[in-house]
Amino acid sequence: MQTRRVLLLSGPRQCGKTTLAKQLISSSTEYRTLDNLILRELAESDPQGFVKHNKKTLIIDEIQRVPALLTAIKMVADEDPRPGQYLLTGSANIQSLPNVQESLAGRIRKLRLRPLTQGELLFANPTFLDRAFRLDFSTNSTSPSSHVDRQAILEMSFRGGFPEAVMLDERERKTWHHDYVNALIERDLADIAKIQRQDAMQELVKILAAWSSKFMDITAIGAGLSIRRQTLEAYINALEALYLVERVRPWLNTDYERVGKQSKLFMTDCGLMASILGWPQNPTKLDSDRSGKLVETFVFNELAAQLDASEQQYQLFHYRDREQHEIDFLVEREDQALLGIEVKAGSAIKTNHFNHLRWFKEKIARNRPFVGIVLYSGEHAGSMGDNLWAVPLSALFST
Repeated sequence: MQTRRVLLLSGPRQCGKTTLAKQLISSSTEYRTLDNLILRELAESDPQGFVKHNKKTLIIDEIQRVPALLTAIKMVADEDPRPGQYLLTGSANIQSLPNVQESLAGRIRKLRLRPLTQGELLFANPTFLDRAFRLDFSTNSTSPSSHVDRQAILEMSFRGGFPEAVMLDERERKTWHHDYVNALIERDLADIAKIQRQDAMQELVKILAAWSSKFMDITAIGAGLSIRRQTLEAYINALEALYLVERVRPWLNTDYERVGKQSKLFMTDCGLMASILGWPQNPTKLDSDRSGKLVETFVFNELAAQLDASEQQYQLFHYRDREQHEIDFLVEREDQALLGIEVKAGSAIKTNHFNHLRWFKEKIARNRPFVGIVLYSGEHAGSMGDNLWAVPLSALFST
């Protein structure tokens, strides 16, 4: 806000955007929420008048409800280049809305707010990526005394990161998550898309939850929904716009002709995923497929938030080719250094867990700096070869 005329804080409902924005309320700011029906009516009737203010900063909550305000804000920001004029929050990706014609390019900075990470809950700084590239895992964070075992990791995954939900017991948390999805479908989707069949959307959310950490296959996803492919893709895009699901793109920066081009799909909150699927905690802990999917989604949630928060320029990908070489996550730094991450929910580590990382390092990365790590629920960090390390999952949220 010290350097940009407009700041947009976006993220899913109930992740803390309004709470954060209200912390900035003072005598030099004015706060208006478009969840208020009267204020929304005023904004729709007179966008230019609504955005005028005589304070240092005007905070407009839930900007996606009246997209016409963006054009009005552009006019004000063009006349007055003073930074910090507007703080906007949005529970939908503004640029994905069909009636938005103004991007505010050059005038706006966008920040993504996600549900709480485990590191935030523990007041730990998000240093994992920086340390991983340095192979700095020899600190107390990975000593047996600070070990977080498989059961504890799964409990964190079931809890997720929505601030209100993390404080509830298992039964109430599931109810909260189901109410959350119902509210999105019944109310918020109307702001961004014309959904003809809410029943199909409800079923699609459950299917996408089951698809978390898997490769996108539109045909398979829509097999039991009896809706056209074009409609299905529009529904998935709408759920992405509400920050309910997210795609991880394939890493294609190679001349290897057999590289795959499918994106991976993830739920943006692992606790929400588990509740939608109705997974009970104890049986899931004994099911390797379910626990693996849950922990990989948990790792994605942690990594994505740390990428957003980092001062370094990181990009998140995955890797897969037609020879079945696969790496769960591939992080590329702005200097083209690469970090490959494999996720194992179990507490045992074996040499063959590094086969794909080793192959990628030798055949694809070649002269690029490359670090490969396997995250697992064991208690020791240690080298498994040249720039290949086994690392406890707790390193994600330790300092």
